Amino acid sequence: MKLVVGLGNPGAKYAGTRHNIGFDVIEELAERFHSPLTEAKHKGIYTIVRKGTEKAILLKPLTYMNLSGESIGEVMRYYDIATDDVVVIYDDLDLPAGRIRLRQKGSAGGHNGIKSTISHLGTPNFNRIRIGIDRPVPPMKVVDYVLGRFTEDEQQKMKQAVAKSADAVEAWLEKPFLEVMNEYNIQT
Repeated sequence: MKLVVGLGNPGAKYAGTRHNIGFDVIEELAERFHSPLTEAKHKGIYTIVRKGTEKAILLKPLTYMNLSGESIGEVMRYYDIATDDVVVIYDDLDLPAGRIRLRQKGSAGGHNGIKSTISHLGTPNFNRIRIGIDRPVPPMKVVDYVLGRFTEDEQQKMKQAVAKSADAVEAWLEKPFLEVMNEYNIQT
């Protein structure tokens, strides 16, 4: 069993914001697999999908970003999922809008959802799909920027980034993450 986590904040107030791009990828995958997120347990909402012989949980933690690791940790313990079988999808200020970057480990880079995940997993060594949202133009504060919505110009780039991230997840259900990482990092 694999675990695919999209980070974001629950509630209509945050839907469509830069910080919720991870949720957008989970929604895209749920739609592709015709499997709505209906299980509400472990401080999150999820569904279990199958691709070939592989089963995967698509999870949106409902703890708010800063506590995302609580939900991830609970699901991993309940389903006995190894750290190597997890991928976390989230927004990244250090990448240009629409660019995706796959990594197998790294620091939190100031991202509170990743800080929480590292804390609850006990390691920074887990698969990630980072989706670039760019940085705000001063004097805009980072918190206002990440909780803001994409501009009209950014919307098409982000739609493509969501689709490409979902493609990468689907590829990971069939082959090793390192192979997927090498393929998708070259494309961007």
